[in-house]
Amino acid sequence: MKTYTSYLTFNARQRRELIHITGQVEEAVRASGIQEGLMLVSAMHITAGVFVNDHEPGLHRDIMRWLERLAPEDPLYEHYQTGEDNGDAHLKPLCIYHEVIIPITKGRLDLGPWQRILYAEFDGQRPKRVILKALGE
Repeated sequence: MKTYTSYLTFNARQRRELIHITGQVEEAVRASGIQEGLMLVSAMHITAGVFVNDHEPGLHRDIMRWLERLAPEDPLYEHYQTGEDNGDAHLKPLCIYHEVIIPITKGRLDLGPWQRILYAEFDGQRPKRVILKALGE
């Protein structure tokens, strides 16, 4: 079995942002040379996540509003008592995926017709990383 590892680095312009990364993950699959296997895409920060969904701006706004209702910005979180101001940014990733595993078939990501890979940042405006690890033959 072969493995291939690469990293994506982001510096989100906003504190909360969804970033479409399918193209970058496809590039890593090509670079890996793996024809049949799996691609792990994993956020390397506790205030971020990775998930698969439609790449449609209205849906992105709906997702962010939904997450804000589930984990609103609130200075009453005990985490704020430590001097931090990002308690909600730790909770929001619990509602979506921290990582995804996507099949590689015939040297390509095997996604459904509308499926795209999105990186969700909840405490941005500084460098963050995602690890891409391809495994297969």
